[in-house]
Amino acid sequence: MAVKPGRLGVGVIGAGRVGAVLGAALRAAGHAVVGVSAVSEASRERAENLLPGVPVLAIPEIVERAELVLLAVPDDALPVLVEGLGKAGAWQVGQLVAHTSGRFGVGVLAPAKAAGAIPLALHPAMTFTGLSLDLDRLADCSFGVSADPAMLPIAQALVVEMGAEPVVVAEADRVLYHAALAHGSNHLVTLVAQAAQLLADAGVEAPDRVLGPLLRAALENALASGESALTGPVARGDAGTVAAHTQALREHALDTGAADILDAYLAMSASTAARAARRGLLSADAYLAVQAALTADDGDPATGAPVTKGRATPPEGV
Repeated sequence: MAVKPGRLGVGVIGAGRVGAVLGAALRAAGHAVVGVSAVSEASRERAENLLPGVPVLAIPEIVERAELVLLAVPDDALPVLVEGLGKAGAWQVGQLVAHTSGRFGVGVLAPAKAAGAIPLALHPAMTFTGLSLDLDRLADCSFGVSADPAMLPIAQALVVEMGAEPVVVAEADRVLYHAALAHGSNHLVTLVAQAAQLLADAGVEAPDRVLGPLLRAALENALASGESALTGPVARGDAGTVAAHTQALREHALDTGAADILDAYLAMSASTAARAARRGLLSADAYLAVQAALTADDGDPATGAPVTKGRATPPEGV
């Protein structure tokens, strides 16, 4: 593949779902992928499919060859890898080193920076399949970008070249930023799985067909209108329905052992009520009625033993 003027030789460390896709996106932008690390059979197959013709190399050799090193490894492995390569004298002056972790900013790349490399943090706010279809999804994707001020335009340009939108995140805010994404996306999967389980246990043969239109509309409305789009018995202050839900889920937990669904319903209902009350969507009396419904006849779902809870008070400002 001919390299355009100003293009970079990219080394991809970690041919997981993220690394292989971003490597392919950079390649499509005209950069040359000079090597990829792939240990498992799945990662080797992914590299072959998304980065055909790119040699699978040892990590030190990739770092030696690359002008841009893309570190797409698990969060907990990143500091150890960066430090180990630093101790081995692998990092090079002027070399771009970018990681894809949401949790970390550029501080984790301090060993590379100390050797004269340029640290960048490029986290795609997207879930990946590791398939070519992810390349098209990048067009709707944002990247949480962090870098030293003088180097921020480089990080932003790389993201734009991959077809995505850079969003600057301050170094000190990286963990909060990542927690927001994990809370929204990971817990959404859990929530959908719990709802689907309840429908299946209620005899619904195709829970996905029932949930699909409802959840897609709810997500679109929430993104467009925020909490103004909130509907349902909690937001209406329909305490009788909330009490009925709570009792049914408590019985379901006793029958199936799926106490996590009851716990999630109680926690999310309480949070929903508090946020609705603070926004004036729920009166103080209605809030207290909903909270009472959530705690009425409360018990340990594993044993049925009653659990005593204090009386709820309206959130501040209600």
